[in-house]
Amino acid sequence: MPKSNLHFEILGASFTITADEEGPYLEKLLSEYYARVLDVQKTTGLKDPLKIAILTGFLLCDEFHKLKQESGDISEKEETLRRTLNLIARLDETFEKDGQVLQALYLLENSVKHYEWGSPHWIPRLLCRENPGGEPWAELWMGVHPSAPSMLKDWPGKKSLAQLIAADPPRYVGKEGAANFGGLPFLFKLLAAARPLSIQAHPGKEQARQGWQRENEQGIDLDAPERNYKDDNHKPEIICALSPFTALCGFRSPGDTVALLSAFLAGAPRSLQYGLAPLQDSLENTAGRSRLPLRDFLAGLFNLSRELRKELSAYASTLSRIPWGIDDDTCSLIRRLAELYPGDPGILAPLYLNLIHLESGQAIYLPDGILHAYVDGFGVELMANSDNVLRCGLSSKHVDVNELMNVLYFHPFMPELLKTPPETEPPGPVFFTYPSPCKEFSLSLIRNFEGPFPIQVPVIVIVIAGRLQASDETGASWELGPGESAFIPPQPDMPVFSGTYTLYAASIPAPVGH
Repeated sequence: MPKSNLHFEILGASFTITADEEGPYLEKLLSEYYARVLDVQKTTGLKDPLKIAILTGFLLCDEFHKLKQESGDISEKEETLRRTLNLIARLDETFEKDGQVLQALYLLENSVKHYEWGSPHWIPRLLCRENPGGEPWAELWMGVHPSAPSMLKDWPGKKSLAQLIAADPPRYVGKEGAANFGGLPFLFKLLAAARPLSIQAHPGKEQARQGWQRENEQGIDLDAPERNYKDDNHKPEIICALSPFTALCGFRSPGDTVALLSAFLAGAPRSLQYGLAPLQDSLENTAGRSRLPLRDFLAGLFNLSRELRKELSAYASTLSRIPWGIDDDTCSLIRRLAELYPGDPGILAPLYLNLIHLESGQAIYLPDGILHAYVDGFGVELMANSDNVLRCGLSSKHVDVNELMNVLYFHPFMPELLKTPPETEPPGPVFFTYPSPCKEFSLSLIRNFEGPFPIQVPVIVIVIAGRLQASDETGASWELGPGESAFIPPQPDMPVFSGTYTLYAASIPAPVGH
């Protein structure tokens, strides 16, 4: 007897039934079950698919038991139940390995990092949260990094996004993503800086692997303050401004730094001029092709004596006029850094790093090994799944200049301003992806887009403004407001977006041809 196949989706779960019964009979059963599920959902107000499915099954069992008590001849009803149980046993994709129903979209609860440089306003306002004590809210993390994995919201028991994906990587990041990365390869953040972050850089893949192994062998605890390597991964990144955003990124040319340093020192005490003269010499002496003048300069700067550091801070914090050859923004930032970090030679960073101003919607990409410091502003940050940071100044955290020197790119580097979304009047639907060379991640801006998410890749979305409605073919629906986020696994029929909203989406880059 030929078998019948019936594929259907309900409450975010996909089912395929293979049975001896004919298609019309199966369709009739499915119609009845749909009606029961919808009735339970409407009557109870439950939203969790697993709870709805369990309660529906319990009520059907109760109904059968009552029928059994009312009739002595129930062989036909028992046979119906037997066949139904047989069908259930053949479901090919009902539950995950841990017994949870599959969904098209997973709402997230994310951790906040309260670093001292954080703003007390931007992130709480977006999340509609109170912050009466004015605590700094520096970063909101979305992803699977062990330091702060996102949790599944409205889920029975505590379960992280990392646990969900680990249960079946091909299902949640796609076969290609699972083969290439083993899991979700990016870390998505909101970053809110009220004061400058440390001067820092991130290692390349091989550098991270060696550093991770070395510190493990040395027995350095993962949470120890002197630990440099939190994982074995590199950390290229994109920062996209949500407000006016200021950053110091990439070395200026040696010649430009000499000119700025000379202008800065023009009115300085003779003792300071004499003490910093070797720094100028290291940049001007380029004899020998193997020399790296920027490396020599940085090494000399962070080896200044305590006395010279104090004198440098005192001079920088009392600049009452703009030295000739230095713009107002650079001079003002040096004064600000001197007040915030007295005695730190990193206060000269605006003289040897490029000062960059981003407007809302503008973004830059930073590869491994680029020295940088975000100064102030609110933005979304997307990076490879890593928390490896090597610092050399402007920080109360662990500073390891020697290790940082091993990973830096000691050549002039000006980050390119990435192409931005087109402006329309009036503002229309936008689905724009910022170009970047990184294979682990892709950042998109989506505004008022209506229709199925067009790329079948794993994605985390966070709503910045308005309200997003998302739905799938089963009739399941979700609504996300400002600050709310969700994970969407790749699937043949991606959720349909609608509403008036602005969101940012982090994803694995779409395969070529999509």
